[in-house]
Amino acid sequence: TRPSFSAARHPRTALGTRAGGRVALLVTVDGRNAGGSVGMTLAELAALMRRLGATDAANLDGGGSTTMWLRGAGVVNAPSDPTGERAIADALLVVPRR
Repeated sequence: TRPSFSAARHPRTALGTRAGGRVALLVTVDGRNAGGSVGMTLAELAALMRRLGATDAANLDGGGSTTMWLRGAGVVNAPSDPTGERAIADALLVVPRR
């Protein structure tokens, strides 16, 4: 049988905050890459967020949608879809205060 979504290793995307909510953590975990990352289970992702100091965290859309893009650097992870970045209808943007 196949492991459940939570027990299987997949690419993951998470958002968390540290105590007081003043520090945001954005985490992208690659997966499904031959010779590279195998992804994480939800329990492994939760443990990683705790190690990073998160007091609150949420698992966001993952799998082939897991892509992190930084201004000036472009895509900084290895999306798991064979064709690279997946077209998506939404995104989480972090912009500096002006």
